[in-house]
Amino acid sequence: MESSYSGKALIRAIVIATTIAGTLDILSAFVFAIMAGGSPLGVLRGIGGAIVDSESYDRFVLAGIGLALHFAIMTAMATVYLLVASWIRLVNRLAVLSGVGYGLVLWGVMYWIVLPRRWPTMFPIDPTREPKEIAMQLFSHIVLVGIPIALVARAAARWRFASDTY
Repeated sequence: MESSYSGKALIRAIVIATTIAGTLDILSAFVFAIMAGGSPLGVLRGIGGAIVDSESYDRFVLAGIGLALHFAIMTAMATVYLLVASWIRLVNRLAVLSGVGYGLVLWGVMYWIVLPRRWPTMFPIDPTREPKEIAMQLFSHIVLVGIPIALVARAAARWRFASDTY
């Protein structure tokens, strides 16, 4: 089976999807943090603290590490979706529905596997005790990440470049 994307379209789509979804997602994290009395710098430091000892770094360096990690994770999320969409054409035909499904999958992986492994006492959040928190998480993963990535993937299937030879 042949991919529905040209090589350059796939790379371009990964960059665009990462930029859009990554920016929307981190901005939502900032807004939710501010609503809870936190700060954007605290969000970024928290992300950076997931992979390095937060006591060993200046707070701004740690925030930079957090921002880089956030976009690295988003690159992986966009790449996985685009690779699947490049082989399964139905995913692009049902882009919004596929984006909703992918957002749900990403939420499940993040909040039931990734975060509990790093912070086992904080995650997973009990949905019966924190429905507002769950709703905000789902909104971010579905509306701000899954659907934008899916819409970029659908558009990318139509991109062609004169210099594409593969």
